[in-house]
Amino acid sequence: MHDLKNKKTVILIRHSKTELNALGIYMGCGTDAPLSEDGRKETVKERDKIRRITGDACIFSSPMERALETAEILFGDRHINVEEALKEIDFGDFEGRSVKELTDDPGYQAWIDSGGMMPIPGGESIEVFSKRTISGLHNILRGSDSERIAIVCHGGSIMAIMSTLAGGNYFDRLVGNLEGYILTLKWDDERISDITYDRFGGGDNT
Repeated sequence: MHDLKNKKTVILIRHSKTELNALGIYMGCGTDAPLSEDGRKETVKERDKIRRITGDACIFSSPMERALETAEILFGDRHINVEEALKEIDFGDFEGRSVKELTDDPGYQAWIDSGGMMPIPGGESIEVFSKRTISGLHNILRGSDSERIAIVCHGGSIMAIMSTLAGGNYFDRLVGNLEGYILTLKWDDERISDITYDRFGGGDNT
């Protein structure tokens, strides 16, 4: 009985598309963009499928507009809780710029050469970002009695949570818009353990 009480299902959902996603622009916590019209339409189209996955989950969202707008389209009939620590990574000097624009930037090249593991110039390192994101997940688990929790957040947030809890390379955990993971875990004495997971969504990670 004790184990059942502490078992949680956490569904991680990446927000829908924005215009900047389509343009390949680095969009972190410094860019609060809305969904594109295509993103809104896609969210409506996928709503029933995602609601079947989430069931009666308690809903949480990143505070950023693209995540909140996605959450409101998917779960507008429910209360949406906001967790500040789930904001996307701080892309610092790369924020709002495309790969093409950054091609000749030595700081960008150094970051690419490091496999993305060095701190982003003027921004966050993956290590710091992951600690922030996991802290946000702990806040949610600490503050919710629900056995089922759905979180609408960002590609980076999902990569940080999955690579920290389930292992593997941070960038290998990338999912496309409106895709994500279903985690089952044990939350006991402020600790997360006994993690299993499944991925949901298509294979398009653009």
